Amino acid sequence: MERSAPLRALAWLLLLSGGSGGRVAPGLKMDQALLTFHNQLTEELQVLYTSDYCYKCVYQPLLAVKPNNNNTSVVVSTRFSLSLRVDSQVGGATLCRWSQTYGEGGRYSVRIQVSEAAAQPSCTHAVDTPPRNAHLPLLAAALSLALLALCFVAAPYVYRRRCTAQCMKAVSCQGPQYSLDDDAAEAPEAELIAAKPKSSRLLSLDTFRGFALTLMVFVNYGGGGYWFFQHAPWNGLTVGDLVMPWFVFVIGTSVVLAFRSMQRRGVSRRQLLRKISWRTVVLVLLGFCFLNYSPRDGPLSWSWLRVPGVLQRLGFTYFVLSLLQTFWGQKEIPLGATPWWEPVQDVVLYWPQWLIVILLETLWLCLTLLMPVPNCPTGYLGAGGIGDDGLYPNCTGGAAGYIDGWMFGNNMYRYPTCQELYRTTQPFDPEGLLGTINSIVMGFLGMQAGKIIVSYKGKDVRILCRFLAWAVLLGISAAILSKCTRDGGFIPVNKNLWSLSYVTCMGCSSFLLLGAMYYVIDVKRWWGGQPFLYPGMNSIFVYVGHSLLGFYFPFSWEMSSQHSHWELLFQGLWATGLWVLVSYLLFRKSFFLKI
Repeated sequence: MERSAPLRALAWLLLLSGGSGGRVAPGLKMDQALLTFHNQLTEELQVLYTSDYCYKCVYQPLLAVKPNNNNTSVVVSTRFSLSLRVDSQVGGATLCRWSQTYGEGGRYSVRIQVSEAAAQPSCTHAVDTPPRNAHLPLLAAALSLALLALCFVAAPYVYRRRCTAQCMKAVSCQGPQYSLDDDAAEAPEAELIAAKPKSSRLLSLDTFRGFALTLMVFVNYGGGGYWFFQHAPWNGLTVGDLVMPWFVFVIGTSVVLAFRSMQRRGVSRRQLLRKISWRTVVLVLLGFCFLNYSPRDGPLSWSWLRVPGVLQRLGFTYFVLSLLQTFWGQKEIPLGATPWWEPVQDVVLYWPQWLIVILLETLWLCLTLLMPVPNCPTGYLGAGGIGDDGLYPNCTGGAAGYIDGWMFGNNMYRYPTCQELYRTTQPFDPEGLLGTINSIVMGFLGMQAGKIIVSYKGKDVRILCRFLAWAVLLGISAAILSKCTRDGGFIPVNKNLWSLSYVTCMGCSSFLLLGAMYYVIDVKRWWGGQPFLYPGMNSIFVYVGHSLLGFYFPFSWEMSSQHSHWELLFQGLWATGLWVLVSYLLFRKSFFLKI
């Protein structure tokens, strides 16, 4: 989690305002534009604003513009579209209103005057300084990474061609001395290749885990300052909202494959319980003791110590999934038997697990939609604050926020993503109790992917078809629940709440992505999974390492310029690349941190 959230909160939409008749000319930073109002009327005007991303938010005062050819400037955010209106201070009438997305670094003018034709006040917009291309650094980075990837792909090919040419030259120079024994010489080599054991490790799963982790590291390092690499303010999806459910999905798939391997090695249920208990305790303690705060926060205070957390949720999710697999997952169809439910054996064979997960999801739905919350409407899923016409300012998260507040008090995440846009005052933890239920459901979908791989082993077409079927089913469910809108669905897609539509949406993307990687890496072997394979095989080390060392050189440094995304994007890519390099070096040394 970023520690600069309070500073960003102060600079979200309203940063600087000029005095009456004054002129403000600040050096505009990232995600900022300068808006100057020229008032040619004889009355004072009030300018109000709201963000179009903020659902039914109350208009907030932006600035007052004094009459008689006075002008006032203000710095506004360029992250989302803004709705603005100009009201008269005397009668309160709205003179004009508009919605616009301002460009980063641009300077704009709004001239308020009386139209000669209609004899009514009007607002005329002009662009004084064109905005800069904020996405140019991202484009340059994408092209650079694509070129780097092309070099890594082409280098082995050129090397093989060179070696082949040298070998053929050497053979032709040595003459026919091998001509009589060609068959005998090639036979042992062919036997060795045939006898070489084929790795049973699913490289696509490690690659998927590493891809999610690499993206998570980049997001945690700021994502170049781009809003779509950070978490959504409330409803909706951004790139930052994708990574954790993908990681949970992979945990579920790994549980099935790992426990099946241990079962075949004769590991007893008692040993399994001891192993999963130990791993859960270690994950929870790592999250609670080491990743709870940053050195920038100063001495640890029990008044704001955070009880929930990412590793705490991952540990508890892993524990429940492992229990499901330990007690109700060690089943196989007897050899030679062909039951009528063989086409859906990956579901029917594990019906006790499905029953438990359905009960858990029913509990989530009942608590979320039916539990009464004091001073809040039943089933409220909004952010509170100034949202929903400002009717429920202290109802952030509805039942989820109320339960966490009752359990943890103020020992929760202090900077929820909705705080900046919705101006909320209540703490809200995205890793709270109710969300953990749906985290288990997300992991169980990953377990379903593992069961498909186990049940249809060697039948790649059936595995891919099952993946596609699950993706379509979950995608349709997400579309129905959300009505294909951001805020208007029955249950909106919301990462903070880990809503049911969010789980089904991310389950759909997980099946599609894992299926694509499985086909490319494990079936066709067109790609070895590099470089994501390396952090995927040392995920705990990379995650804990980047969380603890994220504020230290060479992973980060004080920015020399805050005026564009160039340096921040370079810093994020540099730090992420360093952790990929560290994981590669550990891979070469065969060092894998296991719990």
